[in-house]
Amino acid sequence: MESESLTSRLEQVRERYAVYEQRPFAINIARGIPSSKQLKLSEPLLEALELTDWLSEDEQDIRNYGGLLGIKEARILFGELLGTSVDETLAAGNSSLQLMYSVLVMLMYTGKNKWSQEDEVKFLCPSPGYDRHWAMLERMGIEMIPVELTGEGPDMEVVEKIVSQDPAIKGIFCIPTYSNPTGETYSDEVVERLAQMHTAAEDFVILWDNAYVVHHLTEQHEEALNILEACKEAGFPNRPFMFVSTSKITFPGAGVSAVGASETNILRLAEELSKQIISFDKLNQKRHVLFLKDKSTILSLMEKHAELLSPKFEWIQAIFSAYFAGERENFVQWTDPKGGYFVHLTTANGCATEIVDKMKQIGIQLTPANAAYPNGVNPLDNSIRLAPSYAELDKLEVAVEALCTCIELVTLEKYGENFIGGE
Repeated sequence: MESESLTSRLEQVRERYAVYEQRPFAINIARGIPSSKQLKLSEPLLEALELTDWLSEDEQDIRNYGGLLGIKEARILFGELLGTSVDETLAAGNSSLQLMYSVLVMLMYTGKNKWSQEDEVKFLCPSPGYDRHWAMLERMGIEMIPVELTGEGPDMEVVEKIVSQDPAIKGIFCIPTYSNPTGETYSDEVVERLAQMHTAAEDFVILWDNAYVVHHLTEQHEEALNILEACKEAGFPNRPFMFVSTSKITFPGAGVSAVGASETNILRLAEELSKQIISFDKLNQKRHVLFLKDKSTILSLMEKHAELLSPKFEWIQAIFSAYFAGERENFVQWTDPKGGYFVHLTTANGCATEIVDKMKQIGIQLTPANAAYPNGVNPLDNSIRLAPSYAELDKLEVAVEALCTCIELVTLEKYGENFIGGE
C-alpha cells in the first residue's frame, strides 16, 4: 500500500471513528442471550401446569421432596435430545454448567481414584472455545492445554499423541454441535477417534456440552454422532458425560438441564448431588414436558427461534462481505455458522485486544478479546467473538459497521506501509 494512499485512507477511517466517539452508543453484543422476542415464544410454558393429578409417570408427587434423578417423563424427553435411555439420563435444574461443575468436583474429590491425589491434573481445551468451561477448570486448579480446532473438531493428531503419553491429562471439554464460538460441528471421524483413542489416564473423561444440539439457523441441520454410543462400542462406556439444557430453548433462568452418561456414572453423580440437594424442581420439569412434549415439538419451536435469529447472522455476513470486499485476507476472517449463537472473527495478529477496546470506547460491548482461549491467553491476539442474539437488528447493524471501522483502523495503524494482514 503506497504511503500517500495509506495516509489518505487512515485519515478517512479516523474521521469515521471520531464521529462514533462524539456520539457513543449503548449496545451490548458480548454474551449469547436470547432476545425478548425469543423469550416470548415460550410464554405459554407458564400456563402449561394445569394439573389435578400431581404424580409423575414414575409416581412421584412433583410438589414434594424426592426424585433426585428427575421425573421419568423429563428423563425420557431429554433422552431424546441426548440419545440416551431413561437409566442413562438425569434431569436437573436450570443450569447445565452447574452439572458440569458437579462432575468435575466429583472426579476431583470423591471416589477411589480422586484426581486431587495426583501431583498434577490437566485438561485438553479445544480452542477457541467457551470461556465458562475454562473458568471452571481454572477455579479447580486444573492445567489447561489448548488444542487447535480444525473446522471439524479438535486436531486429533495432536489429541491422540498427547493423551497417550501423559497420564496427568484427565479429560477434554467439547462442544460437538455448532461449537461456541466457531460454529463447527464435529465430524463422524473425530467423534469415533475420541471414543476409541488410547489414553495414558485410565480415568480419562469427555465432557460433551451439547448446548446447541437443536439450535439450527438454516434448513441444513448438523448434529455430531452420539459419543456415548461410540464409547460403548469402543469399550469405554464410562468415558463421556453429555450435557444439554433448555437455556436457549425456553427461559435461560428458569429452564431444565440434563446429563447423559452410563448408568454407572449417572448413579455416581446422583450420589454426589445427594450431598447438595434432595431434589431439583420437579414442577418445572413437568411444566417443560407438557410444553415441549417431544423432540419434534422442540424442533418446531426452534424453527421459530431461527426465524428471529437468522436475519441477524445473515446481516453480519452481508456487512463484513461488503466492507472488506476483496480485502478479507488482509483484515479479518469470519465464520458463517449453520447453527448456534456466535460468529468468530480472526483478526490480523496482535489486533484483537485493541479492536475490542476501541469498540468499548464508543459504547459497544464485546466479549473480551481472546476470552475463548484458556486463561484468556492467545499469543496471536487475534480472536473476537460476536454474540448477535440479544441486540435488535438496527442496533446490530450499527455495531457491526462500527466494528468494521475499528478493525480497519487498528489494522492499518499497526501495520502501516508494511501492511501484511494476518501474516
